[in-house]
Amino acid sequence: PTKMKELVALAIAIVMRCENCIAFHVHDALRAGATRPEILEVIGVAIMMGGGPAAMYACEAYEALQQFEKALAAA
Repeated sequence: PTKMKELVALAIAIVMRCENCIAFHVHDALRAGATRPEILEVIGVAIMMGGGPAAMYACEAYEALQQFEKALAAA
């Protein structure tokens, strides 16, 4: 399903340190029905697999999540 593909792509984007990809995949995962807990779990797995460098980009994913959730709440 699209949701699962977006979650996997998000994990890859975090580990590969692609800031633009992270934002797109957080957005598209939410649009595909991913929940906050699911996205947070993906962020955690990416940190576990990518170590310290991935942790820095995981922060970008978390910030994107907060921004997109805020935008969805306002809509």
